[in-house]
Amino acid sequence: MFDFLIPWLPMIGAGIAWTVTICLLILGFIGTLVPFLPGHLILFFAAVSHWLMLRDNSGVEWWTFVVLGVLLVFSQVMEFMSGAIGTRWFGGTRWGAAGALIGGIVGIFFMPFGLILGPLIGSMLCEFVFAKKEVRPATVSGVGSVLGTLAGLIIKVIVGVLMIIWFVVDVIWI
Repeated sequence: MFDFLIPWLPMIGAGIAWTVTICLLILGFIGTLVPFLPGHLILFFAAVSHWLMLRDNSGVEWWTFVVLGVLLVFSQVMEFMSGAIGTRWFGGTRWGAAGALIGGIVGIFFMPFGLILGPLIGSMLCEFVFAKKEVRPATVSGVGSVLGTLAGLIIKVIVGVLMIIWFVVDVIWI
């Protein structure tokens, strides 16, 4: 009855594979902007699922998985460490950096404000209590953690865009 569809099945399958891949790429990019979605992991999964659905016809090479994996790890490390790096950049102590890191982790549970307030409060609190700093240096350290966190979010978006570009270039042109 549907024998006329048999020659079209490979194209229909490829169309479905591309639709799923594009949806995952869009969702992954949104995840780089929205804190509670693992955007880079979704982007990596888009490449893996594209390869699994199309195999030899996918256009995805093995080194693309390596590059996307390295970018994924780099992005996650920068996301967690950016507040601590900002604290140290603005003259904070190791205590302030540790407080920014711990505050960032605790802040994840208090979305969306916790992402900014967690490193700020953690850095300032550790500077006061453990490093015995005065109000002004502790505040500067806390502001450094906030600026570092914001820089980490910008890096996160840039890395997400790089992952998408790398995937598209590999699939289409290489």
